[in-house]
Amino acid sequence: MTTQRVDISVFGRSFRVNCPTEQKEALELAALDLDTRLTELKNRTGVSNVEQLVFIAALNVCHELAQERTKTADFAHTMEARIRVLQNTIEQALLQHTSIDSVEQITTPPSPLSSNPLPSQDLLSQPTEDSLSTDATYEEGE
Repeated sequence: MTTQRVDISVFGRSFRVNCPTEQKEALELAALDLDTRLTELKNRTGVSNVEQLVFIAALNVCHELAQERTKTADFAHTMEARIRVLQNTIEQALLQHTSIDSVEQITTPPSPLSSNPLPSQDLLSQPTEDSLSTDATYEEGE
């Protein structure tokens, strides 16, 4: 990770800071945000002491951060609860599906072809003289 020196200006004061190259833009945006906050705070409160303004701005930023952390934690808890509800719903659906399959297996009689896929021996046996019956008589010699 390479670093570079970045010149920033906050509330009329210039600073040179080292910053990772890929974070230069974020640092410049943060400096602009702080400068805006300090200017607005000075205009709103009438306080001109820079140290007091920086202290109040820091407290405000810390308060905002705490609120965002609370929101994030609340959101995470809400999502965890929703996930648990979805998991329970899916588990119940799977249990019902499994129990329906079990009931169908118990109540559906087996198919004759499924229990014995080969034809019965009676169908395969060849007819014998005893098993043949005809109405016609055969006489020899005519």
